[in-house]
Amino acid sequence: MPEELCDFIQRAEPRIDLIRDQTLLPPQRYPGDHLGEESFARTTAAQTRFEELVDSADALFGVPDQSAAQLKRTVEGNPRLRWVHTTPAGGGGQVKAAGLAEHHLKRVAFTASGGVHGQPLAEFAVFGVLAGAKELPRLLTDQRNHIWGQRRAVPQLSRQTVLVVGLGGIGRAVAGKLSALGVHVVGAHRRQVEAPGVERIIAMSELASAVRDVDAIVVCLPGTDATHRIISRTVLANVKPGVTIVNVGRGSTIDERALVEALADGRIGFAALDVFESEPLSPDSPLWDLPNVLISPHTAAINTGEERLIAELFAQNATRLLDGLPLLNLVNTVEFY
Repeated sequence: MPEELCDFIQRAEPRIDLIRDQTLLPPQRYPGDHLGEESFARTTAAQTRFEELVDSADALFGVPDQSAAQLKRTVEGNPRLRWVHTTPAGGGGQVKAAGLAEHHLKRVAFTASGGVHGQPLAEFAVFGVLAGAKELPRLLTDQRNHIWGQRRAVPQLSRQTVLVVGLGGIGRAVAGKLSALGVHVVGAHRRQVEAPGVERIIAMSELASAVRDVDAIVVCLPGTDATHRIISRTVLANVKPGVTIVNVGRGSTIDERALVEALADGRIGFAALDVFESEPLSPDSPLWDLPNVLISPHTAAINTGEERLIAELFAQNATRLLDGLPLLNLVNTVEFY
């Protein structure tokens, strides 16, 4: 974290002692880079010092080295630890991967950066829906081939119906932006929630029938056991021909093999994908070469204000922890989202 943001956190909550040693951390490649330079390695002495600092903490900003193994090591070895803030919005996956015992999950509170990434992901989702409606692949193909294409009618976004699957912070942001453009928005969620711009909410069990009537599907789901491949082969078999699919949630929520087949045979007209079942996407994945696919390498959430927003959230939660108030964005340690 840049020093100016470290200073901001300490000004916002002067009761905390924000300990850091930037020489023990990999240099950032870009603002908001949670991993840092891939070539970075600590000496044995530096690694020992790093772990000593981590193990002295009551709270951690970020999972050490973004490593589930390091998280497990320090939770088990540091009885003082009370709170870990995971910097990704999907930090529940890191906590799940650590395989912590139940008593550790009860002792340590885990929070995530949900909400920080809602607006940039919603913008990418709108971009994807627009690109599908306006037939971006055809326009690009004609441009590359120097073809003055035929005049043809294309859909008007305000006459389309879009299904937003998952109405958490990201899904609600997507729904709001699409509704502002005149889109008819239907939501799918596991319970009824307040979601401005959504005309009606269906149960997740109704997906296979609901997709018959929508022009685009935007997936905004976390990666949990309950959401694994919820956009299934059966759901994709029932889509309205030519539908657009956008995924700004987690790649595990879509049956990727069935998605490839549906893109190849034209059932799906266009897909804008920021996430994939396995990342980085394998060089031999058919998705790279399908002309009706736009690939974003899990970068749609990155934005210039990300670090500041995460720092502000962390400072808020530090105050809440010290004052005995409920923390914001608590990770559900049953379903890990």
